[in-house]
Amino acid sequence: MRNHLRTFMLLAALTALFVGIGYLIGGPTGMVVAFALAGVMNLVSYWNADKIVLSMYRAQEVDDSHPEPLIRNYVTDTLELAQRAGMPAPKIYIIDQDQPNAFATGRDPSHAAVAATRGLLQMLSRREIRGVMAHELAHVKHRDTLTMTVTATIAGAIGMLANFAFLFGGRDEDGRPTGVVGMLVMMIVAPMAAALVQMAISRGREYEADREGAALSGDPEALASALRRIDAYARGGVYNPDAERNPATAHMFIINPLAGGGADNLFSTHPSTENRVAALMEHAARLGGRRETAVPLTGATRRVGPWS
Repeated sequence: MRNHLRTFMLLAALTALFVGIGYLIGGPTGMVVAFALAGVMNLVSYWNADKIVLSMYRAQEVDDSHPEPLIRNYVTDTLELAQRAGMPAPKIYIIDQDQPNAFATGRDPSHAAVAATRGLLQMLSRREIRGVMAHELAHVKHRDTLTMTVTATIAGAIGMLANFAFLFGGRDEDGRPTGVVGMLVMMIVAPMAAALVQMAISRGREYEADREGAALSGDPEALASALRRIDAYARGGVYNPDAERNPATAHMFIINPLAGGGADNLFSTHPSTENRVAALMEHAARLGGRRETAVPLTGATRRVGPWS
């Protein structure tokens, strides 16, 4: 219930921003048109945002009959982790990108999907991949994916609307042009405002998904190692062209897929990898170097901080 309330508040904030830009572009008429579009977009996002995001990355569904052993292991391990967590089996996808990364999507655990890049399967060990997928299933278990996926689609639309305003200009309520300066301000402020809304929902969720994913896999060190390696490849020039074309989806990935993604600050889409690894290693140290007994995820109260 709390996550649904948070999603509703997020949709309201993004809708208000979308309508405000519509007003700047076309005055009262533009505001009405933007409000109508926002209503349609909210409905489409709730029911189909997962399909939209997966299509952006040309993700292909796979199963345990796939001829490639790496993909069969990925599918088998993900299904086993989902069963251990007491979740319905998610749909499993592969993305043909060299950068190692992964994300989860879907409005609830019964309509969930997880996606990993081919680079993740090729560059990480099986143990590390299990840690990554446990993290993604933790997001699914706690319905983070609904908020994250809806945010991606609407924030992307806001960015496009702001660019449209810049290219074609806007008019005030008396029909006068708002001017180039106004359009420049709107082009900068609108995507920034959308990004700030994204940031309000993600950082705490990433830390919590790390913790609960480590509990599910029973191996916090494997997830810590995976985070280090994914971050090193992303920073080291292994690009994800689809993510660069769709930056509003960056917060969905386990590590920021954008070139130059970075530190734990206000405009970061993710907490710093160093901080996440440190938290996981502290958890591993408390276990005395032992593998933790894997436990199912529970509905425990979650701590949510500032985010993406």
